[in-house]
Amino acid sequence: MPVALLAALFGSLAIHAAALIGMDVELFGGGPEQVPLRAEIRPLPAPLGAPPAVAAAKPGPPAVARPAPKSLPVVDEPVPEAESESETAPGRKSTATMITPAQAPRPVLPKTGTIRFAIYKVSLALQVGRAEHRWEFSEDGRYRLTGITETSGLVSLFKPIRLETESVGRMVVGGLQPETYRTLKNGKDANENADFDWSTVEVRLARDGSVRPIAPGTQDLLSLNYQLAYMGHLAEGSVIGVVTGKKYERYALDSLGEEEIETPAGRFRTLHLRAMTDNTTEVWIALDRERLPVRIRFTDKKGESFEQVATEIGSP
Repeated sequence: MPVALLAALFGSLAIHAAALIGMDVELFGGGPEQVPLRAEIRPLPAPLGAPPAVAAAKPGPPAVARPAPKSLPVVDEPVPEAESESETAPGRKSTATMITPAQAPRPVLPKTGTIRFAIYKVSLALQVGRAEHRWEFSEDGRYRLTGITETSGLVSLFKPIRLETESVGRMVVGGLQPETYRTLKNGKDANENADFDWSTVEVRLARDGSVRPIAPGTQDLLSLNYQLAYMGHLAEGSVIGVVTGKKYERYALDSLGEEEIETPAGRFRTLHLRAMTDNTTEVWIALDRERLPVRIRFTDKKGESFEQVATEIGSP
């Protein structure tokens, strides 16, 4: 191959890699820090195992979407033990509910399990990373969730990234109640940790040492994905507190209706939810599979989108 052609090829790869590394990405449940993703130049999977249609990719089986209901007034979702006023998203009213460590309910999910994802950069129609979530529920009502998000492919030559997150807590009336949230980046403490104190309903953020009041029912970025299984009235929209490791904020979850989607892990009847803050995060939860998150899309301020698509659901 001529030297000029080789130089052009590697130059193109370097440009794509630099573009991926420079992107600000915070995948829903993938980690608290914006994750540079790495490109692997190959075609998308065949239609049966294909991710949801993305730019420049052949469309897979069409999604059968039901009309999205209009946004209705929202409520905080945990089952009430004692009511108290709390903050809500602007323009929304809500009565927060205090969760107490009552007798732990049975988890919706099996005691242990794993869900794996392929991560795609939509504009390139390329798989650029992978993610894995694992869960464990013990007999005494405690839980442990772990998440790994890592880049894959050619960009590893430039800047490999592996982000590990862990959420530990207990099951209470209303679902999951996180106690600690920990993060590692390439094996080192990322200083994006959080400690919850439910006796005072506060969270301490390791990044700046601040202590913030939080709404009852607040989740961390990882546990949020699995708390959705315990929240009622999601089809009408909801509001929930979320700790990302860097900050605490309220997510207004809008319902965009039910959709049938196909993923490598199977075909699912899902509820499509959207949270709009500085960026936009969408999640499709499988109504016929314990409300597991089977498709996640993150779109940043510049309009660049990344998707996580479930490839496998099963035991560890």
